[in-house]
This record gives sequence, C-alpha cells and structure tokens, in this order.
Amino acid sequence: MKLYVDFTKKIGSVKPMHAINNMPTFPGDPYGLYAKYTEAAIPYARLHDTGGCYGGARYVDIENIFPDFNADENDPANYDFSFTDVLLENMVKAGVKPFYRLGATIENDHRIRAYHLYPPKDNAKWARICEHIILHYNEGWADGYHFDIEYWEIWNEPDNEPTIEDNPMWKGTALQYFELYHTAAVYLKEKFPHLKIGGYASCGFYALRDKNFSETAHSSTRTGYFIDFFLDFLRYISERKTPLDFFSWHSYADLDSNVYFASYAKNKLTEFGYGSSEVIFNEWNPGIALRSTAEDAVNIAAMMCAMNKTSTDMAMYYDGQMHSSYCGIFDPVHHTVFKAYNAFRAFGELYRLGCETEARSDGEKVYLCAAADRSDGAVLLVNKTGGDIAVESNLTGSVTAFATDDCNDYTPLSVTAEAFTLPKNAVWLIKIKLSD
Repeated sequence: MKLYVDFTKKIGSVKPMHAINNMPTFPGDPYGLYAKYTEAAIPYARLHDTGGCYGGARYVDIENIFPDFNADENDPANYDFSFTDVLLENMVKAGVKPFYRLGATIENDHRIRAYHLYPPKDNAKWARICEHIILHYNEGWADGYHFDIEYWEIWNEPDNEPTIEDNPMWKGTALQYFELYHTAAVYLKEKFPHLKIGGYASCGFYALRDKNFSETAHSSTRTGYFIDFFLDFLRYISERKTPLDFFSWHSYADLDSNVYFASYAKNKLTEFGYGSSEVIFNEWNPGIALRSTAEDAVNIAAMMCAMNKTSTDMAMYYDGQMHSSYCGIFDPVHHTVFKAYNAFRAFGELYRLGCETEARSDGEKVYLCAAADRSDGAVLLVNKTGGDIAVESNLTGSVTAFATDDCNDYTPLSVTAEAFTLPKNAVWLIKIKLSD
C-alpha cells in the first residue's frame, strides 16, 4: 500500500468525532476514569440515559429536576439540581463540555407503566422549565453556574416506534412532538439566541438500505416510519420557520451505511432550508460482540476517520457509562480501559493538533486521517483488511508509532517512515516532529 501525506496542505478542521454519551461513573469518579477523558481530549459528553433507568431518578431529565409539573417554575425551591450539579461540576473539571438533552430517559419497561414519556400538559410551561435549567447552568440562577453549555437537545427519539403503545420514548403522536419542538425551540432561541437549540435525536435512516422503501408513501415498517417522521418534521418546522441549529440522529449500522445516511440527512436538511444546521451523529456503536479486542478499536477508529470526511459536524459514541451494556471502552470488572479507548485517545491527538491535512492511500479498507499544527504532525492509520499490510510512504526518517493492535496497547514503537508493516487490526497513530 502506498501512503501519501502532506502536512502543509490544510483541508479543514479535525471535527469532534470522538465525543461520547455520558461519563464513566456517577456522580463522582471513584476509579479515576475521568482522567481518561481528559487524556483523550474528549470534547463533549451527551447527557442522555444518564445514570441508568429513569435517569437514575436523580439526573438530567426534566421530571427528575422539576418533579411537580404543577409547581411554580419561577421558584428555585421547586427544582432539584443536586446530583446533576455534582455530575456537571466533575465533567467540567475534566475538560468535557456537557451536551444537554432536555427530556426523558428511555423507559424499556414502559408497557408495565410509563412515567416520564408523556407530552407535557403545557408546552409553553415546559419550555419555561427548560429556560430555568439553562439559567441555572449557564447564568448562575438558583445558586447555579456559568458553564456556558452550548448544545441543548429537545427530547430523544420521539420516533422510536410508530404506535404510542409501543414507543419507549414518547407517549404522544408525531404532531404532538412537532408542536413541543416548535414551542420550545422558538422560546429558547428568543431567550438565548447565542445557544444552539436542536433535536430530535432521530432513530435514523436504516430503511434507505431497503430497496422496497419509497419516500413518496408512508411506510408500514418501523424503520420506514423513522424516515416518514423525519420528513414530516422538516415539513412542519420549515413551514413555520422554526429554528433548528442542529439536527441529531442515531445509527447502529455499519460504516458504509452511516456514511450514506450522513449524506442523506444533510441533503434533506438543505432541501427544506436547513442547510446551515449542524448535523450531529450522537448515538453510534459498532456493536459489543468484539468488546475488549483490537478489532473493536479498529471499527471505532475507522468510523471516526470516515465520518470526519462527511458533512457530519460531530459524532458521539454510545455509551461511556462503565456499567452500560453498550460500553466498549471501560472494563466494568477491573475498572480500567479496553483497547477501544485507544481509538479515542489517538483521534484526540489529531483533534488537539486542529487542522486536518491531506492524507490518502491506495489501500482498500484502510482508513486514515492526518492533522498538523505549526510544529507537529500525526497520521492515524486504521487497518480493517484482516491481514498485515506493507506500507510505502512519502514520509521520511524514524518516527514514533503509538500502536494498538493484537499485540500492542498504545505502545510507542520506533518505525522507519518510508517503509513499515501495518499489522492486521491496527490503530496506529504516527507522530512526526515538523519543526522545533
């Protein structure tokens, strides 16, 4: 394989593709894992499903913070910020910016009884409650903070199921969600024009891979409903000129599908007049069957590199909570990191450098991304071929490769840049000194 890197040719910014959902533990850091986020330059952690079922009954969710909807939303005594305060304090100390989801945690046992999933009795009041949560964390209201939290997401996956009875995220109609989003987004943008208000954490676009799916008629399938909901949402808000600073979506599909879905989302947003809205891929995971392996690290790093080259503005792995069944980063038994963590650490090095630079190869199933600042350069190489690869590059001299593969765990190796072997299941970050 031939590799070409030009650290002088800047092609844009390295985007925050290594953001994540949630912190490893709550509310504190008993195993010292928050430092791992700092080390990897994790830029954002989304606050959804925070603390486990029902938001741990204490965190983030509207009904945990404001438990009595009939109470006066202007009175600080009616809010319980206690546990969320401690969590956010620790996040900010670790250098991680909160990405705050306004709404509810998924209720997987909703068929027994749903608690927090129903549409608000008064959308305007719900928006004012959100306003006071923002005031608390950004403007010091109610003995609060000045965290300057930028992203505020209105609900999560209201499109999860086409019927109210089956939906574990939203016990209302699609129209009821559109009305809630419109009311809250308009109000919050008027109050906080400098903040980014968006949503709706779509379940995604899987049906696009179904040859029988058509946009022209509403679908009878669950995944088809996801797209019907998306298009109906865009029609609704575009007719009313509702603000949408960012559109967020989810997918647990393979890399090629997600690249395709990202393009579709951007094109549709542009078609409906929201081309300037950020596109945030804020739940993804290549699966946990390979947890603890180098191959899992490869799948994660490849996704980051590939999505960085799309119109996606941010990607957020689901999930960082150590005891979550979706977490492939932390070992819940030994309270340390799996090899997948090194994908975040390596991409974080690129993110710190700031400017993405030209990098290309003629290898299939090899993913790469390069970055540089004035004095240092780095290239991330990801080998998904299933075998070793002989690499010839235009780089020169002896360089350091921080190697993660079947035999290494972010191990610093001295390699000759002109020619080296990239092992199978490799996530190698090659660092080069450009100037003193």
